[in-house]
Amino acid sequence: MEIPILKDIVIILGLSIFIILLFQKIKVPSLLGFLLAGIIAGPYAFNLISSQHEVELLSEIGIIFLLFIIGIELSLKGLAAIKKTILLGGGMQVGGTILITAVVSYFLGIPINSGVFIGFLFALSSTAIVLKILQEKGEVTSPHGRVAVAILIFQDIIVVPMMLLTPLLAGKSDNIWETVGILLIKIVGVGIVIFLLAIYIVPRIFKMVVKTKNRELFILTTIVFCFAVAWLTSSVGLSLALGAFFAGLIISESDYSHQATANVLPFREIFISFFFISVGSLLNLNFFINNILYILLLVIGVIILKMLIIAITVLSLKYPARTVFMTVFALFQVGEFSLLLSTVGVQNDLLPENIYQYFLAISIITMGLTPFLMNLAPKITYFLVKLPIPTNVRKRLNNVKRVHQNQQTPEEELSDHLVIIGYGINGKNISKAAKNAKIPYIIIDLEPDSFHDAKNAGEPIVFGDATNPVILKHVHVQEARVVVIAISDPDATKKIINGIRELSQTACVIVRTRYVKEIEENIRLGADEVIPEEFETSIEIFSRVLRKYLIPHNEIQDFINHVRSSDYEMLTTIKGGAHTPAYQHLHIPNKEIVTLSVQRGNNNIVGKTIEQSGIGKNYGVTVLTIKRGTHYITNITNTTVIEQGDLLYLFGNPVNINQLNQLISL
Repeated sequence: MEIPILKDIVIILGLSIFIILLFQKIKVPSLLGFLLAGIIAGPYAFNLISSQHEVELLSEIGIIFLLFIIGIELSLKGLAAIKKTILLGGGMQVGGTILITAVVSYFLGIPINSGVFIGFLFALSSTAIVLKILQEKGEVTSPHGRVAVAILIFQDIIVVPMMLLTPLLAGKSDNIWETVGILLIKIVGVGIVIFLLAIYIVPRIFKMVVKTKNRELFILTTIVFCFAVAWLTSSVGLSLALGAFFAGLIISESDYSHQATANVLPFREIFISFFFISVGSLLNLNFFINNILYILLLVIGVIILKMLIIAITVLSLKYPARTVFMTVFALFQVGEFSLLLSTVGVQNDLLPENIYQYFLAISIITMGLTPFLMNLAPKITYFLVKLPIPTNVRKRLNNVKRVHQNQQTPEEELSDHLVIIGYGINGKNISKAAKNAKIPYIIIDLEPDSFHDAKNAGEPIVFGDATNPVILKHVHVQEARVVVIAISDPDATKKIINGIRELSQTACVIVRTRYVKEIEENIRLGADEVIPEEFETSIEIFSRVLRKYLIPHNEIQDFINHVRSSDYEMLTTIKGGAHTPAYQHLHIPNKEIVTLSVQRGNNNIVGKTIEQSGIGKNYGVTVLTIKRGTHYITNITNTTVIEQGDLLYLFGNPVNINQLNQLISL
């Protein structure tokens, strides 16, 4: 039995793999690869897709997963904290874009109702692209990330009224007040159902599921709940995406939200790719080529229009200049919900075919530009905020900055902290010691009983699997000073060490293990110190033996200290670990001395002087020494050239060092 969509999936995903591999070589974001795959496979190019409708359905699932994860990450408390930004910021941005677009369209000879509808389309930005990039960069909770998310939330919610108003703009609805009344009744009804689910049903269901310790059951429950709420909203005439967003908000209030995110992310990555492929397949290449000049002019016009309105909006919310510019570079594009809304406009004769093709081209180009501009945004922003401006204006901006600097949650403020993985006997003792020493710490545990014990004790704990990078990112492991792995699972321990080292080269990783044979492998993977229970038992036994031989107490203590400080070299074959700290005596808050290897040749560092590379200016990192082969370069100046294969001895902030490491390592 032949399944047509299976052939389409193989063709478009296979084509995507080839294109993305090529794009990775030239440092182009994979998102553009999916768009290009859709254009090539679409009906206006090689017409490789025979089940276009089914592919669009798969893309809808991607949007559902995307909005579900957005809802989880925000939470109702998070929404309440930024309600002013959502309502004022989103309202100003959407309203301003619609108004100006309608006026410009009117002067271009487009009917006012079509002009307003085009304003609807241009007012929306891409939640799928912006959130994905913000998540990858770890900037969702940054000031510009929260402003961008707030405006995107307003846009996503306002899509529903826009869809309902579209027939009214087309003159196809007799009673506007009846339509609006029905809409309000539906929203209130869904709200009541969701409130009851969030308070009485969902927490109990998830608690029962977690107690089973069955990972598959947890994933299944999460996905079923997401689709169930999406189906509920769809059945009453609201959007699937809005239902998925509400489902995420409900789960966000539970203790299991972070693990739910980690489980759903792989599904989102697969299905969201179909969305971008389906978008690319809609573009008429002949129309695009014949009207390329007009399209480019319109793209520039739309970008300038949206950037100006967003800048005015964020400034009116009294955010500093850096947040304004970073938000502008995040939200300038036309979004995926505009594409969904445009089909409603075509059905209601508000969008003629030629304007629709212009709109598609503008959407795809602005979406394609988004990853580039968002990645360049920090450098462009740094340049812009350093431009000479009047003293009184700069003083006003500094005052604005203080208004928002305290709007961070405790988890967002985690820095130079201790991460404890596992809340068993060792984890409990370490947390007690950290609390007494006033060291900031956070715990990760996947065992339901241990998790609830910690919650009841008032401990800062996250329910989740530490082998998953999403959980590690949530506890800011990339900014941690020390990570203690205090679990009894050797395989999980190795995965956790790998995950930590992918995110951070500066965190000191201390591992508790049961057996001697595990020491060398853990150190090879990147652990700084491995404390085996077998060796600690041996040390204790031997110290008692020495006491019976009347060896002086200070000599016994010196022996114990020597064995421990040398990472048990006396008792094992290890002669120094890959990450053994060379500067254990030095402790400066938020600063580290580390070594990084320059392995990647194609970047902005290799072959340039220290001044040209911007290591100091862009990353705030000082180069202390360079090891080149067997030779050490200790006289470091701004004219010293960095070469591939160099070993850099650096001093700086752990976060900045990790960012630099991503640029120069394989």
